[in-house]
Amino acid sequence: MAKIVTLGEIMLRLSTTVGTRVARAHSFRAHYGGGEANVAISLANYGHHVSFASKVPENHLGKAAIEHLRRSGVDTQFMLAGGERLGTYYLEMGSGARASQVIYDRKGSSFAEMTALEWDIDQLFKDVAIFHISGITPALSDTWRSMTLDLIKAAKNSGCLISLDINYRQKLWGTNGCKAFLKEVLPLIDICSAGKLDAQYLLEISPYTGSDNEMIYYNEQMHQLYPNIKIFYSTIRTVYSASHNDLVGTFWSNGKYVESRVHTINPIVDRIGGGDAFAGGILHGILTNQEPQQIVDFATAASALEHTVFGDENQFSESEIIAYMASSSGEVLR
Repeated sequence: MAKIVTLGEIMLRLSTTVGTRVARAHSFRAHYGGGEANVAISLANYGHHVSFASKVPENHLGKAAIEHLRRSGVDTQFMLAGGERLGTYYLEMGSGARASQVIYDRKGSSFAEMTALEWDIDQLFKDVAIFHISGITPALSDTWRSMTLDLIKAAKNSGCLISLDINYRQKLWGTNGCKAFLKEVLPLIDICSAGKLDAQYLLEISPYTGSDNEMIYYNEQMHQLYPNIKIFYSTIRTVYSASHNDLVGTFWSNGKYVESRVHTINPIVDRIGGGDAFAGGILHGILTNQEPQQIVDFATAASALEHTVFGDENQFSESEIIAYMASSSGEVLR
């Protein structure tokens, strides 16, 4: 299987139980996660050699975060130790018409406070097929904006394909900052997760006014702006309530557009990490040279399954996802 590197911040997640607000909580459920770490775990589940690069404090919380990755088969040789604290976020679990909410407590974390690239760059990207990042990391600081670009350029010089999940977070930076970064980074990207809202509000593409499939239009417009990007993918989510969604995956490559079937997820156990499971499935399909329809069907099924378990990361193997795709009825598998 291929060798992949993902980079980002892994955090301690503290979650309320369904029906409990953060302000009234007397206890929280602890878990470790982060967008790029979640993608790494998905790819490790599918048999790839995947390394996660980050920095955590040299204390029990940092060690627990590393053990979380190791238990899932992720290579942690590029996990740095140092700094003052592990970033934290609180998750208030939504229910019904009340959406889930995230409260960040990540300022001053070991990863966010990095001011120089502390890895051996030649070793980091040696024999690596794909370097995967998200828009969360450059949102942490001006320094990280610059260092993210430096890492991408180094990865390209080493022969890596560059995968970017735009993953815009309005609680971390404004649209103007994100737009400016995207203008710098998108000319360097090969594979991009970008949906309708990204196209409209971050890439300033005019809204679709036709009567055909609007995602074909947005993907083609994004490709015209950045012809270096050969693959665009995204999900379309219909939200009926916090615990009932429909999910469709989309995939565009070389002028060909495909969609998955509709997955009805009801009830949702935990929505956090669904997009990361989808991204991991897409990258797996690309790395194993699958056909576009196979890629998007597998990735969307992986995302749908991730919604059924607690925690940020995909906990399912390739064979389990394929079995779900064959049945998808919830019946007992014997």
